[in-house]
Amino acid sequence: MKFKIYVLSIALCLGFSACEKYLEVGNPKNELPSTLAFSDDKTATASVSGIYVRMNQLNYQFANVLSMILPAMSADEFVYAAAFATYDEFKNNAVLPSNSYVNTLWSQPYQYISQANMCIEGLEKATNLSPQVKAQLLGEAKFIRAFNYFYLVNFFGDVPLLLTSDITLNNVRQRDPQADVYAAIIKDLQEAKASLFDGYPSGVKTNVAAAERIRPNKAAASALLARTYLYTKRWAEAESEASEVIKNQSYKLVSANDLEKTFQKNSVESIWQLQPVNIGGGRNTWEGFLIVPATATASPLFRMIPNYLYNAFEAGDKRDEKWVGKFVASPTVTHKFPSKYKVRTATGTLQEYTMVLRLAEQYLIRAEANYNLKKFDLAEGDINIIRNRANLGSLSLANNEAEVRKALEQERRVELFGEWGHRWFDLRRWPSVTGTAGKTRADDILPALKAGWKPTAIYLPLPQSALLANPNLTQND
Repeated sequence: MKFKIYVLSIALCLGFSACEKYLEVGNPKNELPSTLAFSDDKTATASVSGIYVRMNQLNYQFANVLSMILPAMSADEFVYAAAFATYDEFKNNAVLPSNSYVNTLWSQPYQYISQANMCIEGLEKATNLSPQVKAQLLGEAKFIRAFNYFYLVNFFGDVPLLLTSDITLNNVRQRDPQADVYAAIIKDLQEAKASLFDGYPSGVKTNVAAAERIRPNKAAASALLARTYLYTKRWAEAESEASEVIKNQSYKLVSANDLEKTFQKNSVESIWQLQPVNIGGGRNTWEGFLIVPATATASPLFRMIPNYLYNAFEAGDKRDEKWVGKFVASPTVTHKFPSKYKVRTATGTLQEYTMVLRLAEQYLIRAEANYNLKKFDLAEGDINIIRNRANLGSLSLANNEAEVRKALEQERRVELFGEWGHRWFDLRRWPSVTGTAGKTRADDILPALKAGWKPTAIYLPLPQSALLANPNLTQND
């Protein structure tokens, strides 16, 4: 694959945007050499912050592909109400290498990784930055790189591990084993955690706990590290990192009666959010704009699948009341749709930000870690915290391993639906309850829903464009 190098420009440093140019053509007059981009605290902060802005400017794709829609359709959560061949491939788990969204899933993370690599190299060479700012920015850049590799490895399996800006090597890099990619993710997050602020930086030299939660801090690194340890079966370390976040008094679960406020900007449950930028048209988040029906009488385009997520909520579950929209299509037909984000369009101040990491997941990570450590009572305790927050009663599972596993899956399903591919990744990573070697939870559930389901569909194909550009890449089955 031919990887573009993003040269840092004056627009990036002053307005937090970026331009795409090949280094081989030289630096145009409106671009700053990388040495100047990291010459002082202000320009260095703008260079790193520009990556978030780019992620937000492209958040239509991020929301559409990563955050909500396509992973949910790949799993057993949503369907699209209209015929659309590109979406249907995900719905049917028969995705082709030519699918444009597959290319997005591959190319966008690598774009952000490329920018993060350039920032890391520039920051490491910088000599005029204050130590606090340099440490924070290095931590943020490593966090961004780890975050994007986490999604690449979970969508594609083995992927090229690019840790420098050397395009000569990157353009011909073979796929690296998942274990090596995860090791790099963990190393980046450990180093990020060691250098990030406890609070949220709001400016160049500011460490203010009350600042907006739109730049990752130490807790964000811990939260993603806890998830990564969980996925790599390092149970004790997952439990430890999740506990560290849970004990942090900066974060609280939103109460049952206020669940509709969970996805508002800077909610008490948010650990890291992306701030919408330049969306226009009164939109807050792309998630809200894509999911929320245009009017009260408009039928929702994305609908929960009957007999699956549609029916997964227990009676009295506040999540069903607060996070699920209902549209009565006829006296006998009611469509349910995801309604975690409430704002389609609104004038004035933004009300919602894209939620990336939040506290509830950390309780469920700790529960799953303790389940695998055979500490079933502790796992049950965290499951009940999430249930109680949703206005459901506590379970008494009497250390029954099978019942704890079942309760854990249920709570992850109804708590994290439609967020960043959690359900799809869970189905892919959990072993089959039948105990059949090599089978996953996806093999238990999806054959009844999707005609022609094949176990190899747990990973996406590499995009055709990448294979054509780099002959050293190999395709998934």
